[in-house]
Amino acid sequence: MAAPVVVGLDGSEASLTAERWAADEAAARGLPLHLLYSWVSQALDAPLAQESPDKHRYGDQVLGAAQEIAHKLHPDLSVTTEQVPEPAVQALVEHSGQATLMVLGSRGRGALAGFLLGSVSLHVLGRAECPVVTVRARERDTERCGANEKGGKGRGRSEDAWGWDADDAAEIVVGVQDLGPAGDTLLDFAFVAADTHHRKLRAVRAWGPPTVVSPGPTAPPTLPDEITLFTSGEEAALAEALAPWQTTFPGVEVIQHVESGAAAPVLLGAACHAGLLVVGRRTHRSPTRLGPVAHAALHHACCPVAVVPHG
Repeated sequence: MAAPVVVGLDGSEASLTAERWAADEAAARGLPLHLLYSWVSQALDAPLAQESPDKHRYGDQVLGAAQEIAHKLHPDLSVTTEQVPEPAVQALVEHSGQATLMVLGSRGRGALAGFLLGSVSLHVLGRAECPVVTVRARERDTERCGANEKGGKGRGRSEDAWGWDADDAAEIVVGVQDLGPAGDTLLDFAFVAADTHHRKLRAVRAWGPPTVVSPGPTAPPTLPDEITLFTSGEEAALAEALAPWQTTFPGVEVIQHVESGAAAPVLLGAACHAGLLVVGRRTHRSPTRLGPVAHAALHHACCPVAVVPHG
């Protein structure tokens, strides 16, 4: 059997939002869905937590409700449940080795809460062996995606925004800062997602302008020519990296996006209308530290964020 999509549950609305997203993803990919509950890591604001002194019984209630939701969304979806006594971090990291994808909920931009509290989120995202998607809890009021550093305007999203049917124009956006094997890991995930959901793929590469030293007090500056030359080189490098993947996935329409600036704001600006943002996480980093781009994406992106581990 194919490796499942695993979703971490804690009884909060945030984790149920993640579960709905995970069910849609599992159904689209033809994968089973595995619902995981750690009874030692209940959400503090879970509606039944204070009413049920028996954590095992509460876990059964959480898993039963989540399983019912998944079957209502996709009646033919294979759904399994598991309640574990280990702490959330340990359980999730252990399951990541046998998962195609892991999905976790967050309570909004600026904080990962519920199943992931404080350092728990960093440890899971930093140690998981498979890609991890964080899905922000849906809100009752339409939310405006905040303007990015370049002044871009966002698009309002309703409480149903995280379903792929909510916005037929939503792109999948992937940051391609590393070329070679590291970049291929992200592109593999991004192209599969774009092909599965019949979405455009926007490949984003940011670069910093070259340092210019004037040859003399009266000599004309050469910055525009150097910027043009540097931009052309970056565009060529990105096109070369994308070429084999476009051959493998000929049905995916690819938009090459090369822009001068710091990686995080460029990527967030490009992803303001995205349905999914894909970023990388270096596996040799400390388990409690994410790179600045992944950190910015998790806290400020207006869409689900996939963090893909690579060497």
